[in-house]
Amino acid sequence: MAKILIIDTAVEVAGICLANGTEILAQESNATLKEQAGWLQPAIKTLFERAGLAISAIDAVAVSAGPGSYTGLRVSMSSAKGLCYALSKPLICMNTLKIMAIAAIRQSLPDSLFCPMIDARRMEVFTALYDNQLIELVSPQSMVLEAESFTPWLLKTPVIFFGNGAKKYKDLLKIPAAIFPEIKVEAADGIGLAAEMYARKEFSDLAYAEPFYLKPFYTP
Repeated sequence: MAKILIIDTAVEVAGICLANGTEILAQESNATLKEQAGWLQPAIKTLFERAGLAISAIDAVAVSAGPGSYTGLRVSMSSAKGLCYALSKPLICMNTLKIMAIAAIRQSLPDSLFCPMIDARRMEVFTALYDNQLIELVSPQSMVLEAESFTPWLLKTPVIFFGNGAKKYKDLLKIPAAIFPEIKVEAADGIGLAAEMYARKEFSDLAYAEPFYLKPFYTP
């Protein structure tokens, strides 16, 4: 089984996880968004000390590559690429929305659709739609929310809306089939996806890999 370091600073709670296949060896998290850049490198050192492993023992580094916080994505991507370059290990870039969907499928109603939403300012969110087999029904995109945005799906089946952008939609939507639970997402939720991508050798080119921003950076 492959030992993979997973780095996720795409959303509010930053996390790292060291896994052996689908087994968690150690994990760390930080909920203070403004401290993620200074937190990450010392946390990685602590992670390997807790696991009793040398960092060179890993087989790959997997990163939650976006969409999400612009600063968070740059922090995680640069750290992941630096480690991969220094250790001559492959880089795995995972979609943040898919990781969120994996977490929701594990925690929520099985006969539902799953719609992660990441706040992207004003009434805009980064979102996608998945079924309970993680099949993508709506591709990852930046969307300005309207009450009717997901009506065709809600007329057929319950939809789980979650993430820090979902509360905007809750204020717009008054349909019983729309469910807004609290879903906890951790770096460890990416373990299975990272292992699958490693087995399929779905590696990113270190020279050209970049965060999946979905829209240009905006400075008011």
